[in-house]
Amino acid sequence: MLIDWFTVGAQALNFIILVWLLKRFLYKPILNAVDAREKRIAAELADADAKKAEAQRERDEFQRKSNEFDQQRAALLTKATDDAKAERERLLDDARKAADALSAKRQEALRSDAHNLNRDIRRRTQQEVFAIARKALTDLAATSLEERMCEVFTRRLRTIDGKAKESLGEALKTASEPALLRSAFDLPAAQRAAIQKALNETFSADVHVRFETAPDLVSGIELSTNGLKIGWSIADYLSSLEKGVGELLKEQDNPEPKPATKHP
Repeated sequence: MLIDWFTVGAQALNFIILVWLLKRFLYKPILNAVDAREKRIAAELADADAKKAEAQRERDEFQRKSNEFDQQRAALLTKATDDAKAERERLLDDARKAADALSAKRQEALRSDAHNLNRDIRRRTQQEVFAIARKALTDLAATSLEERMCEVFTRRLRTIDGKAKESLGEALKTASEPALLRSAFDLPAAQRAAIQKALNETFSADVHVRFETAPDLVSGIELSTNGLKIGWSIADYLSSLEKGVGELLKEQDNPEPKPATKHP
């Protein structure tokens, strides 16, 4: 069998042209499309990884902020608890102070009432004592209450002895100013002279005396010099009476509790 080389050459040429055409118009676009697709897929994968990393970063950031929020919430809760506790303590302290102040005010009011009551009793007793003493002296002798108190004072002055007499005598002699004799009433000249005489005779010296009226002595007489005093007044008796009345009032304000009665 004879080979037709012209036909073979024509077919080979056609095959080469076909291959070139396929490569030029089919394989190359397909390869380009595949390559472009691979690049697109790679880009999408890279973008997905970037988005995944961004999502992870945002998740971490959210977790961090969530932890910070939890810490801030815990700190705020602790602070609110501490503030509430401090405010409670402050309110309790204020309440205690207010209660103490109210109690002190009440105690002060009670002391003031007791003081006023004692003062009224003292004044009323003083008036009654004076009235009774004057009436008794008027009925028993022709001597006034004031004259009688001068006699009692001079008698006490003359009977002073011992260390008290020595101290008072030394004070009278060394005093740079006259001795002060205070009385609850104005002393007549005769009574002043009697007191002056009793002083001179008792201390064997010419004692300089300055007379002064002092109603606060509660009908009494008091001699003072260089810080030393000697005297007599109804106030001494009134003080004793006042003490007794005060104890009586205290007993009435705080009665003893009665023992509980046992029932069968």
